[in-house]
Amino acid sequence: MKWLNFVFILSLGKDKIIFVTKEDHETPSSAELIADDPNDPYEDHGLILPNGDINWNCPCLGGMASGPCGEQFKSAFSCFHYSKEEVKGSDCIEEFRTMQECMQRFPELYPQEEDEDPQSKDAVTPSSDTLLTDQQPAAS
Repeated sequence: MKWLNFVFILSLGKDKIIFVTKEDHETPSSAELIADDPNDPYEDHGLILPNGDINWNCPCLGGMASGPCGEQFKSAFSCFHYSKEEVKGSDCIEEFRTMQECMQRFPELYPQEEDEDPQSKDAVTPSSDTLLTDQQPAAS
């Protein structure tokens, strides 16, 4: 069987599938790579944009910025990102508490991570409420 010398291109959304012949692979590519424009607003930049803002569309956030607790997540994450405290994020306890309370109302969407260590199941760890209460001065 002899193949005709042609290239077939199939576009699927943002992806292109290019079918080529063996002969096409034997010749060097003439494609020219163009550097990404760091200021292109439609280009993926990762979690932090070139101007320092948070990229809420980054797939690395796993959809946390949307959904029923998206606004609480954005508030807590923004507070942490822009925090100037010596212990980064120590000024964001209330925002993270609000986010955690929201997530606890939707356990099917935000499951709690189970501890893998069987010995630690017997250990008692204080909740964030206990930790915060312990830090407050005693009433006189």
